[in-house]
Amino acid sequence: MKRQILFLAISSIALTGCVPVEKYRAAKMEAESLQEQLGKAQGDVTAANQRADAAQKQLDALNSNGNNAMGLVGNLQSQLAAKQAQLDDLNKRYADAIAKAGSAVALPAPLTNELTALAAANPDTIEFDQARGMVKFRSDVTFGLGDATVQPTAKDVLNKFAAILNSDAAKNYELLVAGHTDSTPVSNPATIKAGHKDNWYLSAHRAISVAEVLIGDKVSAQRIGVVGYADQRPAASNGTEQGRKANRRVEVLITPKQISANAPLSPASTATPAPSKPAPKMDNKDSGSMAPTPTPGPAPANDNK
Repeated sequence: MKRQILFLAISSIALTGCVPVEKYRAAKMEAESLQEQLGKAQGDVTAANQRADAAQKQLDALNSNGNNAMGLVGNLQSQLAAKQAQLDDLNKRYADAIAKAGSAVALPAPLTNELTALAAANPDTIEFDQARGMVKFRSDVTFGLGDATVQPTAKDVLNKFAAILNSDAAKNYELLVAGHTDSTPVSNPATIKAGHKDNWYLSAHRAISVAEVLIGDKVSAQRIGVVGYADQRPAASNGTEQGRKANRRVEVLITPKQISANAPLSPASTATPAPSKPAPKMDNKDSGSMAPTPTPGPAPANDNK
């Protein structure tokens, strides 16, 4: 429309023949300038439309990805809630079994005698708490420094322990395997790189290793529950090296309550609520001892994992 007006204006000036040449040239130059500005404005509009289209596509993509991400988050939250429920159930059963140990039905005499003899023959590796029906493996002997792989000597003891658990006297009892550490934080880079990111991971990985050896020796996985407690259930004060050594342990609790040989256990009894166990050897952390009531104390700054 602007171009038509300018054209008519210029044409009328040219037709009258009364306008000086200078004014005609000035009008022509202005018309050309206006036409150039109009072309530039049209180009800007086109570019702006293209940018708007691109932005809309990005927004649509973000919305789509956001919906997918929200769906994934919801799914992961559901899985986490289910795993947490299993862990809570296992923790409760473990705590109940420990609390009731004094009044619970004692383990059969043949089983008690065999476990007592095994502990007496391997005092550097295990201890047997007859009152609780619990076998404790000293982590400083059972595992290498910062590692969750069972040492050959400890594995030999575990093989003998598994044979007892498969005996007629013990084959229908549940087994709860619990890993414990002292309160010294994991800080050795090699230990962390091996997958033992903190005391929770390390305690759980070591409990899983013990369970895997038992399962490899034909102890039914249906009977076994695994949990890692890190430094949350000390057996002694963490203020001394002796106390920290006592707190580094893996306990196998033989629950007094018998289970049906054919009935499946609760899902929590076979849950492994900690991350999968890596194998590399690095530095040290757990060992067991029959220590008295816990009295947590300050932990040293160095990493003894």
